[in-house]
Amino acid sequence: MTITLSPRSPSDSKLALHKAIVEDIPAIKEMVDAAYSKYIERIGKPPAPMTEDWDHVLQTYEVLVLRDNERIVGSITCHQDEQTNSLKIDNVVVDPTAQGRGYGYYMINHAEAEAQNQRLPSVTLFTNVKMFENIGFYAKLGFMETDRRMEDGFERVYFCKKLS
Repeated sequence: MTITLSPRSPSDSKLALHKAIVEDIPAIKEMVDAAYSKYIERIGKPPAPMTEDWDHVLQTYEVLVLRDNERIVGSITCHQDEQTNSLKIDNVVVDPTAQGRGYGYYMINHAEAEAQNQRLPSVTLFTNVKMFENIGFYAKLGFMETDRRMEDGFERVYFCKKLS
């Protein structure tokens, strides 16, 4: 897979995306809390990833961690969604101290490649309507908005990207 990291990325950057293990959970939780805490005031409560039972998630879904020179800088959680016949991204997060370097794009690009490997026609995901930065980011990556609805007490925006 080819990736173009931003100019702010170290030239000696060594990326590795691996299946998360139980020992990665504290780092994932810390990263999720750091990345999502800024949304608590906007939403009025902690975003869903902050209250997730990550032990259960690790047992239920595909959770990958992205390391740059051995440091965990991101994580993506996804699974095959039979209802939409897609690879559904349940969560993608980048450590706030590492944002703006192409790591989110890298993980989503991996999910797209994985969907194609599984012969799935699309990748789907959602975000909170009050996380407007994400809405623009996903649109920039070619995702199309498909729905907005209340779910689990959150107002969510749903996206789909058809794959060729």
